[in-house]
Amino acid sequence: MGWMKDETGLDKTAANFVPLTPLSHLQRAAQVFPNHLAVAYGAHRATYAAYHARCTRLASALARLGVQPGDVVATLLPNVPAQAEAHFGIPACGAVLNTINTRLDADTIAYILDHGEAKLLLVDSQFLALAEAALQKSATPAAPPIVIEVPDPAAGWPASGRHREYEALLASGGEDFAWIMPQDEWESLALNYTSGTTGRPKGVVYHHRGAYLMTMGTAISWRMVLHPIYLTIVPLFHCNGWNHTWMMPLLGGTLVCCRDITAPAIFDAIQNEAITHFAGAPIVLNMLIHAPAELHPKPARKIEVFTAGAPPAPATLQASAALGLRITHVYGLTETYGHVTECYWDAAAHSGLDEATAAARKARQGVAMPMMEPALVRDSRHRPLPADGQSQGEIALRGNCVMKGYLKNPEATAQAFAGGYFNTGDLAVQHPDGYLQITDRAKDIIISGGENISSVEVEGVLMAHPDVLLAAVVAKPDDQWGEIPCAFVELKAGASADETALMAFARETLAGFKAPKRIVFQELPKTSTGKIQKFELRKRAAAL
Repeated sequence: MGWMKDETGLDKTAANFVPLTPLSHLQRAAQVFPNHLAVAYGAHRATYAAYHARCTRLASALARLGVQPGDVVATLLPNVPAQAEAHFGIPACGAVLNTINTRLDADTIAYILDHGEAKLLLVDSQFLALAEAALQKSATPAAPPIVIEVPDPAAGWPASGRHREYEALLASGGEDFAWIMPQDEWESLALNYTSGTTGRPKGVVYHHRGAYLMTMGTAISWRMVLHPIYLTIVPLFHCNGWNHTWMMPLLGGTLVCCRDITAPAIFDAIQNEAITHFAGAPIVLNMLIHAPAELHPKPARKIEVFTAGAPPAPATLQASAALGLRITHVYGLTETYGHVTECYWDAAAHSGLDEATAAARKARQGVAMPMMEPALVRDSRHRPLPADGQSQGEIALRGNCVMKGYLKNPEATAQAFAGGYFNTGDLAVQHPDGYLQITDRAKDIIISGGENISSVEVEGVLMAHPDVLLAAVVAKPDDQWGEIPCAFVELKAGASADETALMAFARETLAGFKAPKRIVFQELPKTSTGKIQKFELRKRAAAL
């Protein structure tokens, strides 16, 4: 019985109900945009007809090798066409895609392959030795995954000759293979792993419905029209590239693969491929901002950019505009398929703000994207806190773009979903207009003499100094105060700011107890997605 008194005969049928899946985007694109450029990578130029055919051959070849629906197929690949094809070809044979971070060590990769029970592994030649070392460390050596090598001679990584190659695998498949579409949109589509900074990484399971709705909501929030040209700076192993690879066929867009995330490579693509959109962490924006002026392109139009990973410093947002980049700050986690909130810029509400104030507003995490329910800030007992811009609690998220749960870890899943929302572990306030503003990760709050200090706030102040390229602030143990703020700072090339000058600069803005008591100048350790590895900095601070 539905909402009406009599719904006799109003049932789900094959005619009126089809499970949602992003696989349908590429099937449609092959029909509607067959001759439009789908994937570009150097000399590799695949139309949608060719892209669909290659993905179909991959699905067929995997099935012929014995991959069954529900099996896991892993990849250890950079942003190259084979990684994009894996996003469609692997689930098209009913399997679950597991993209593995190429920056991980062999022991962690071995754990992921064992935990996910991968049946096959696609490996770029650059990472083949790493994969082989991981397989040697496997806890289940009797059932190793089949290794398929993906060489990239143009990038300096020819085939090793030790394994079957990717193109030979595709040649063994047929273009008449019927894609295995989900019968239930709750079926698992992808398996991703958290960073595992405090222990073994957790396996995050995505379903088809969530990925489909992520593609729809992103297109709306990013103001996309037909045929965008998207540069893949976000690694496709990170939240499946924020689901953008699954989104491009929806819009008949072009996916421009970027293997090496460097300023010259990005600027070259902007100039030569007419890029309209890209996404990346604030560290990528900093890299572009501080690149030599002669590298800066002159794009014909504003480039729409999503940035996430850490709250961008207002100074970074201000400088990005000069490069023709229109920045939208978004926020999300591995557990939410990537970005699920956006700092939507309401021109009418925010008109009249000076440049610095406007940049500070744009650094907020914002409001829920269209595919999500409104976000909340809750206290430790899961009670909503007032949206007063002062009451600090944990961000709680709810909607179809929240993971199914953690693979083989029901206890962690139950804890994450306690109180009917996904509990992010990020501390924030909610402003009267509903916009979220992260104050810190729960584990990154510095408690000094009983006072809570937001590392994000201190970092934002330090980043405003003209000599500072990057800053990260962590707690340093202290006999008197318990903890004190310790800043690790990476200076711009040729800069010469010293500790005394930078401390004085911070105290001009910050209360005395918030200002860093120690500043260390060094290159900051980073993950493959541009996040600063604070757990490494905490170790260094404790040893000072």
